[in-house]
Amino acid sequence: MSSITIGLILIGVLFALVLLGMRIAVALLVVAFAGVWILRGNFDLSMRLMSIAAYNGVANYLFATIPLFVLMGHLVSISNVGKDTFDVAETLLRRLLGGLGIATVAANTVFAAVTGVSIASAAVFTKVAVPEMTRHGYSPSFSAGTVAGSSVLGMLIPPSLLLIIYGVLAEQSIGRMFIAGLVPGALLATGFVLWILLAAKFAPGIVFASSKRETTEPGAQAYDDLSTGQLLRKIVPIIVLVTFVLGGLYSGFFTPTEAGGVGAFAALVIAVFRRSLNLRGCWAVLSQTGTISVGILALLVAAGFYSQMLAVAGIPAAIGAFVSGSGFGPVGFLVVYVLLVLLLGMILDSSSILLIVVPIAAPIAQHLGYDLIQFGIITVIAVEVGLLTPPFGISIFTVHSTLGDRSVSLESIFAGALPYVGVMLGVLILVAAFPVLIIG
Repeated sequence: MSSITIGLILIGVLFALVLLGMRIAVALLVVAFAGVWILRGNFDLSMRLMSIAAYNGVANYLFATIPLFVLMGHLVSISNVGKDTFDVAETLLRRLLGGLGIATVAANTVFAAVTGVSIASAAVFTKVAVPEMTRHGYSPSFSAGTVAGSSVLGMLIPPSLLLIIYGVLAEQSIGRMFIAGLVPGALLATGFVLWILLAAKFAPGIVFASSKRETTEPGAQAYDDLSTGQLLRKIVPIIVLVTFVLGGLYSGFFTPTEAGGVGAFAALVIAVFRRSLNLRGCWAVLSQTGTISVGILALLVAAGFYSQMLAVAGIPAAIGAFVSGSGFGPVGFLVVYVLLVLLLGMILDSSSILLIVVPIAAPIAQHLGYDLIQFGIITVIAVEVGLLTPPFGISIFTVHSTLGDRSVSLESIFAGALPYVGVMLGVLILVAAFPVLIIG
C-alpha cells in the first residue's frame, strides 16, 4: 500500500473519529501518531515529531495572542459593554425603518472589534437585543435570526480567533490577517443592513409581527430616551477599547500580541471603574480564559503534528498534482474547496474544520497561485456559514439556549438567519473574484 493511500485512509479515519464524538485534538494526535508510525515504521520517530510539535506550539510567540484576546473578551462581557453598545446604536438608529435590526448589526460590528468571538456576541445580544426587538413589534424569528446572523461578524472583523488560528496553521502574519479582514467584514455588515432595509420596506411581514412599523405597533412600549451624558458614558469605553486595540494595531504601533495585552489591560481598567469585577468574577474570568486558551493551544499542537504526518505521507503534493493535472485549475479547486468547507460546516465546528482542511489545502492553494491571506479570508467566511446552517449551527443553538423561550423554535431561528447566509455567500464570491478587496 502506497504512502498516499495510507494518508487518505487516515484522513477518513480522522473524520470517522470526530463524527463518533472523539475530541478533535485527541483525534488529530491519534491519527498523526499512528500515521507516522505506520508510514515510517518507527515508533521513536512518532514520539520525536509529537514532542517537536508540542515544543513549537508552546514556544511560538504568536500563541500569546490567543489568551490575551480571550481575556479581553471576557472582561468586556462582564463589563456590560455589549449592552451599552446596543443602547447607543438603538438610540442613534431606531427611527429608521427596521432600525432595531440595523442597531443589532451595528452593535455586533463594534462588539466584534473588541472581542473576536461569534458565540460571545450571540449570547450577549440574545439577552439584550431580542427582547427589545420583540417588545417593539419585530417578528421573533427575524429578531433571533438577526442576532445569530450578525454574530458571525465576530470571526471576521479583527481581532478574530479564527483568523489567528488560520494564520498559525498557514504560517501567515496575524497582523496581515487582521487587516485583510477589515473590508470583507465591512462588506458583510453593509450587506446585512441592506437586507434589513429592503425587507422592512418591501416585505414587512418578514421583519415585523404585523405589516405595521414598529413605532406604531399596537401595544408597543415607548423607547427609553438616553440623555447626551448617558450616551457619552456608554460610548466612551467602547471608543477607548477600539482605539487602543485597532488603532494601535493598524498604525503599526503594536504587534498583534501587544495589542491583545493593551486591550486586555484597557478592558480590566473599564471593569474596575464600573465595579463589575469582584473576586468571584475575577476568578471566573481567569479560569474561563485559561480553559479556552489551553484548549486552543492543544488543538494547534495537535494540528501541527497532523500537518507533519500529511507531509510525511505526501498528501498535499499529491492532491496538488492531481488538481493541476485534472483540468480543474485554480477556480475549479476553489469551488470544490468552498463546497467541501460548507458541507463540513453542517457537521463540525469552525475550529475543527480549520484544523482538518487548512494543512491540506493551504499548500495546494499556494501552488495554484492563490495569496494565502486572501485564501484565509475565503476560508473563514465559508467556515462561518456553518455557524448558521443545520444541523450543527452553533450560533443558532446558542441563541436558542440563551433565549430559553420554547415559543421560538430552532427552525424559526434557522429561517430568520437564512438571508444572512445568502449575504455571506455573496461576499465570499466578491472576495474570491476581486482580490483587491483584501488589503494588508
